[in-house]
Amino acid sequence: MAVKYRVARESGVTLRLYHHPFASFCQKVLIAFYEKGIAFERVPIDLGDPEQRAELARVWPLAKFPVLVDEERALTLPESGVIIEYLDRVAPTPRLLPDDADAALRARLWERFFDNYVAAPLTKIVTDELRPDERRDAQGVGEAKALIAAAYAIFEDEIGSREWAAGDEFSLADCAAAPALFYANVAVPVAGHPGLARYYERLLARASFARVIEEARPYRTLFPLNWPASYA
Repeated sequence: MAVKYRVARESGVTLRLYHHPFASFCQKVLIAFYEKGIAFERVPIDLGDPEQRAELARVWPLAKFPVLVDEERALTLPESGVIIEYLDRVAPTPRLLPDDADAALRARLWERFFDNYVAAPLTKIVTDELRPDERRDAQGVGEAKALIAAAYAIFEDEIGSREWAAGDEFSLADCAAAPALFYANVAVPVAGHPGLARYYERLLARASFARVIEEARPYRTLFPLNWPASYA
């Protein structure tokens, strides 16, 4: 049974999040909640449980998480980036999508970058590891690792002296980067890219992400790759 919370009284909104604490895109949204200090109702979903999967499908027919339900406004929002943008309306401070139009475009760009070129190919690597040997796709895994490595190299050139992915302030892009890099680093280590590695260390030190990591720790046996000793 879900434990219920209410958002701060000044917002007048009740939010419910369908998610799993170990899922990368759900962690992306959880980081945003914790950055903003927004309370919410947690509905953890195990997609392997038919009843829980059916519960999620009633909310969002594709049965993919995260999904945010705003009961007050009778609004259902799938997709992690859309949810985070909505949270900026619920609690405008701190902003995760900058007010400045150009800065907002940069934040969206690097959010999509980490989603599409780090998190997505990592999913290919993980799902292949779960297959029987006769169904493994060595070429596909190699291509996925090469895509992640290429993304690392691009971001290494991009990050320069910036503190965060899209600028000097923590943003939507960093919410995406943190879980993507946490999992991808297991398969394709960031160590060969000093700028990226320093950025990753800053993410690990961020209180919102540290909380997400600890909440997900009980589920680490679900991950089929070998955790590095540094993840202990």
